[in-house]
Amino acid sequence: MGRVPAGLKACTTSATVVVQTFRSAIVVAWLFIAAVATAQDRIRLDGSGSDPRGVPHGARAIVLLFTSTDCPISNRYAPEVRRLAARFGPEGVVFRLIYPSPSDGADSIREHMASFAYTGTAHAFRDPDQALVRLTGVTVTPEAVVYSGGRIVYRGRIDDRYVDLGRERPAPTVHDLADSLTAVLSGTPVPRPVTQAVGCFIADFTR
Repeated sequence: MGRVPAGLKACTTSATVVVQTFRSAIVVAWLFIAAVATAQDRIRLDGSGSDPRGVPHGARAIVLLFTSTDCPISNRYAPEVRRLAARFGPEGVVFRLIYPSPSDGADSIREHMASFAYTGTAHAFRDPDQALVRLTGVTVTPEAVVYSGGRIVYRGRIDDRYVDLGRERPAPTVHDLADSLTAVLSGTPVPRPVTQAVGCFIADFTR
């Protein structure tokens, strides 16, 4: 049998490396998906497995609002969140509160929801491993994510009331979340798919 040319041997070796790398990438991807799914399965307050991105029958959009029990900016937005839920809920928009701080336990979240009149307005989910934080790319509370048509169509602030930490307008001039939901419901592109939210840094919750 003749010898394999050096060039062909190099090509074969390179192809093998590419295939092995591709297989490794697939394995890593599946492990990541499994890790995210496992984390999502245990974040509902009542302990049941549920994905907060799940779309109920008849729903046209899901709003995931990342919040925390002791973030002052998040708590100041409670009345606006209730107004938005009352306005868009009848049109098929479901609001869900996501608590990414590991220190926010089920009892403290229930107390928080009662104190700020969230009960009956939105369902609450815990994200102690911050799987949803990584999945959506949010960085602060409050920050909103609109999920529609199987994808994220908006991520960012509720409105422009807060210019920066410690700097607040008397009233917002741009209502980003409301504008995004109006666009989704009318079947038009979201005007500003990503905005910068101002609030309490989620990274600080794990320190």
